[in-house]
Amino acid sequence: MQSVNIHQKLVRNFVKSDFKISDWNSLKPYFDNLVARNLDSENALKTWMSDKSELESVLEEESGWRYIRMTCDTANEEFQQAYNYFITEIDPHIQPISNELDKKLLACPFKSVLNSEADKILLRSVENAEKIFREENIAVFTEMQQEQVKYGSTVGGLSVTLDGEEMTLQKASNYLFKTDRTIREKAYREIQSKRLSIKDSLNQLFQKLISLRHKAAQQAGFQNYRDYMFVSMNRFDYTSNDCFTFHDAIESEVVPIINTISEKRKKALGVEKLRPWDLSVDTQNRTPLSAFVDGKDLTIKTIKAFSKLHPFIGKCIEEMEKMGHLDLESRKGKAPGGYNYPLYETGVPFIFMNATGNVRDLVTMVHEGGHALHSILTKDLKLVSYKNLTSEIAELASMSMELLSMEHWDVFFENPEELKRAKKDHLESIIETLPWVATIDAFQHWIYENPTHSQEQLTKKWNEIHSRFGSKHLDWTGLEEFKANIWQKQLHLFEVPFYYIEYAMAQLGAIAVWKNVKENPEKGLQQYLDGLALGYTKSIGEVYKTAGIKFDFSKDYIRSLMDFVRKELDGLD
Repeated sequence: MQSVNIHQKLVRNFVKSDFKISDWNSLKPYFDNLVARNLDSENALKTWMSDKSELESVLEEESGWRYIRMTCDTANEEFQQAYNYFITEIDPHIQPISNELDKKLLACPFKSVLNSEADKILLRSVENAEKIFREENIAVFTEMQQEQVKYGSTVGGLSVTLDGEEMTLQKASNYLFKTDRTIREKAYREIQSKRLSIKDSLNQLFQKLISLRHKAAQQAGFQNYRDYMFVSMNRFDYTSNDCFTFHDAIESEVVPIINTISEKRKKALGVEKLRPWDLSVDTQNRTPLSAFVDGKDLTIKTIKAFSKLHPFIGKCIEEMEKMGHLDLESRKGKAPGGYNYPLYETGVPFIFMNATGNVRDLVTMVHEGGHALHSILTKDLKLVSYKNLTSEIAELASMSMELLSMEHWDVFFENPEELKRAKKDHLESIIETLPWVATIDAFQHWIYENPTHSQEQLTKKWNEIHSRFGSKHLDWTGLEEFKANIWQKQLHLFEVPFYYIEYAMAQLGAIAVWKNVKENPEKGLQQYLDGLALGYTKSIGEVYKTAGIKFDFSKDYIRSLMDFVRKELDGLD
């Protein structure tokens, strides 16, 4: 880990050092060079792969910065146009030539020298990409990208007025922590009513996306988009049936715990009916926890907490701040959500989020900080393909960091009782997250298995799945329309379909990592870092094994990890 130089930027050997991407014509000569080159020796092949990876790094970074600027300011037409230009005027030209390059690699007589596990994984992914590529899908995916970004601009402009102040929905959600139940209910209804005001637009957008995705899948020879995505996402380690098994395990092993937690909450609050606006407030009616004052304070405290875990981990966030690679505070016109965007040429990623001061925002920051650490630990891997992480590996980094950093949340909460309260809230939220992930994942499977569904069928299926994984103690009477449309708040459904069950898989892994570190701090932490440093040079199972854990989502395994979390929760009472 100490061998990683955070400041070391990728040195260009193939692409001119002063080259800036302006349009396709400026890029084309580099691709033409790669297409025309003779791969007539082992060295020629390895040099070609290195040059190809370098060009990919330049492209990924340019695309990344255009996306970052656009999401930081969705109202800026220049940023919108720059991003749209890339996906409509540059990317469509890249896709067919990338397919040519894939074919060139697969046909190379010297490819047998690529016999490391990392190279076998690379070749397997290239074979997948070549298998599903269809030139007629280029226009479909371009249109799809243009439609997907509409979600952020639509939702990012939403605001409500509470106590005479106009604020983003993220900031308004802080009112759900208020001890006055009337205030909570008013805020909840205002937020959900604002969401409902755009439900028809989002329904239309979603149906258009479903249609485009189904068309792309069928043109690639697949029965449905779900099956297409499992190949596209290189899900070699599990199948859709394994996902269904996972759903069953969550239903049997986790949902009962959720029912117990919600029943306790109902009794502690002394309410006749537990309502959606009762889920965030402290059960002892204590004032909401405040984790930090503003983005600057959040940054300082995160660096301190990470440094206590390991000095290098704190250094990563410190250097990101110095480079201006943090945009943390919520504001109007900013896209919703949070992300860590890898920048393969710079080597130092960018963290984006919408912080308003609560514990949830703290968790988002350390979560994205885990992704950032992962990006930096893998920055020196020689090929971009080794850094293109599967979600199951990527989310292990972030979700583990939530729990590992929690051991040092005294930086955010000096009062011991507040610290215990924050830890307990987070552990309960982890348990609550697993059924929600199963809900969204099961919903997606049904949607793409039934792409011609009506809006009424979609709503009926959503309510059915939501009830399967939801708490039986939560009363939605009079809120049926809110409940029927809350799936629309899940960005993944619109922008990154099928990227969600990985959160649950990685959450189990994160609990196991945390357990290891609690039992043997030095060894457990080193195993975690060693696993992350592999990037995607090993299979998911091998990465998990290196991290000292199992890639397993059986009922028995989930039960054992839930027992561990419950014991930790009992220790906080």
